[in-house]
Amino acid sequence: MTSPAARSAWARRAYTLLLRLGTPVYLARLWWRGRKEPLYRHAIGERLAFYPRGNARLPSGRARHAEGWLWLHAVSLGETRAASALIDALRAERPGLRLLLTHGTATGCEAGRALLREGDHQTWLPYDTPGAVRRFFEHFRPAVGVLMETEIWPNQLHAAQRAGVPMVLANARLSAKSFARGEQLSALMRPAAARVALVLAQTESDAQRLRAGGASRVEVCGNLKFDVTPDAALLDRGRAWHAASARPVVLGASTREGEEAMLLTAWRAQPAPRPRLLIVPRHPQRFNEVAGLVEQAGFSLARRSEWGEAIGATARAADVWLGDSLGEMPLYYALADVALLGGSFAPLGGQNLIEAAACGCPMVMGPHTFNFAQAAELSLEAGASLREPDIGAAVARAVALTHEAALPAYAERALAFAGAHRGAARRMAQRIAELLKDDRAPD
Repeated sequence: MTSPAARSAWARRAYTLLLRLGTPVYLARLWWRGRKEPLYRHAIGERLAFYPRGNARLPSGRARHAEGWLWLHAVSLGETRAASALIDALRAERPGLRLLLTHGTATGCEAGRALLREGDHQTWLPYDTPGAVRRFFEHFRPAVGVLMETEIWPNQLHAAQRAGVPMVLANARLSAKSFARGEQLSALMRPAAARVALVLAQTESDAQRLRAGGASRVEVCGNLKFDVTPDAALLDRGRAWHAASARPVVLGASTREGEEAMLLTAWRAQPAPRPRLLIVPRHPQRFNEVAGLVEQAGFSLARRSEWGEAIGATARAADVWLGDSLGEMPLYYALADVALLGGSFAPLGGQNLIEAAACGCPMVMGPHTFNFAQAAELSLEAGASLREPDIGAAVARAVALTHEAALPAYAERALAFAGAHRGAARRMAQRIAELLKDDRAPD
């Protein structure tokens, strides 16, 4: 009978072989995505951990511990936004901390630039082949690694263990669906999870699934997204634009492929005069596609990218606004009377509803919120949101809510809900800072 260790080694070898064979496809896909998002073509060599000469590596040994060097990986936009609260709390715990920030997507990279201070460094996460991750650790030599939410990479964690770098999974979540999928690859994923030194889970349900999936040291700390503070200037601008709109505004927030067509169909079914519809797609490469859908549906359109600090007459006359900008979600939530939660009307698990609450924007959700299951239930219990069985019912409810006297009470409850669950960033930062203690011998 084959031992668990032998099965694990075989699984990782098979996984590595597939990645190596797929490397040309991976690089070609990056280049292809770079047609619409040029940042994907930037520093492609870093994806395989090939760094230009003169790119100084971080200090090693006691020097890196004393200066608080920390590597944090936030794959995309949502994880990067959540990481901002953790980074602020870490800097409060360790004022001398310097950050190595990695990403996998262009939107994450762009958002991450705002989190850097002098002396910090930003790069792409290397592809999970043994050679790439080994070169990454040899080049940067981080003291501690922090992976945001769901990032478990078998070769990366194996290399971190060999390099003596403790790894933390922060703001960790694992849905029942993802757990079941991981169990199908347990010979590969369980040993990887076991190599994580510390898992800081969002909820007790997440913690139970993560322990069952192989993680040994798991603590519940809450959700970092409650600690993200919306930009005050964006909130002020959004409120000013709402006043200038002269019509109620319903926001389709972080919509996903397929949802916009359903939304526009449901919107057309509403009796005139309708509120104004604002759509903010989740992925920027789809901005033009969604603009085309709006025009095909027969609605007049104004794009955020076409006006500056103030809304002009053309925008005020349009039926639908397209939020085709990055980093302005607080503005859009402040501009809206009520929002529809993208990703919840198709079986995609829903997007972040906590940011809307922190901006005082009531949310109408669809049936699929497994990515934020506890937050969704808590918001419903707090009277900060509503749930409908499909997008047609959700649109009708949102439109009706814009005319209800109870709308301000929903907004107040949303703010109270967001404020009641803060503190995860401080708790996680304290646990991570303990791993940054200067307790290893110099190289």
